Formats: sequence, C-alpha cells, structure tokens
Amino acid sequence: QVQLVESGGGLVQAGFSLRLSCTASRGTLNYHPMGWFRQAPGKEREFVAAISWSGSNTYYADFVKGRFTISRDNAKNALYLQMNNLEPEDTAVYICARALRNTDYEVLSNYDYWGQGTRVTVSS
Repeated sequence: QVQLVESGGGLVQAGFSLRLSCTASRGTLNYHPMGWFRQAPGKEREFVAAISWSGSNTYYADFVKGRFTISRDNAKNALYLQMNNLEPEDTAVYICARALRNTDYEVLSNYDYWGQGTRVTVSS
C-alpha cells in the first residue's frame, strides 16, 4: 500500500506564494508520473498539473499556466508545486496523486493513490 503526504499549505494574501510538497511515507513516487489536483468548497475535484516520472515533461490546467510550476526530485522521492501570484479563486485543498500510465493525466481514473491533501486559503 502506498501512502502520500502533502505539506506546505496555509493562509496567504492574494499575490503571495506557497510551495507545496508531496512525499511517500510508504511506497515510492519514482517511476510514476505524478499529478496535483485541487478541490474547492462546493466544487468537484479538478486537475492542476502533472509531471512525467523523469521530470522531462509537464502539463498544466489552463487556469494556472504561468503562475504554478510542478517539479520533482527523485533523489528525495519528492514532488513539488510552486504557486505564485495566488488568487482567492485558488482557495482549495490541494492533493497529490500517483499516475498509472502516460497520457490521460487529466483523468482521475488514471491515478491509483491519492494523498489526504493540504489546505490553501487565499485572502483578498
């Protein structure tokens, strides 16, 4: 069984930045594509970003392009999401997930393990 743990969330003002981290307390992130999703109050879970297992390819939802950067450090078994110029609309629980295969990175069924999430609140 794989267990993923996120950290780095918090309360910030609009325009400021946060860096989220995801590590595997059990199992490994290595050799798997990884993704970040978010779920805001009253809304469905939505895709934010994804990265190939080597880190050579990245993918982003349109609403975060130019502001968020996904990265990974396989030597540390870690996944990151750098979030700049945060907006109140970014308020959500951010969740990391391990993918099963290449492509279909926006499809929830492509992911086999999910973390519990870290809460991000952005005030205006």
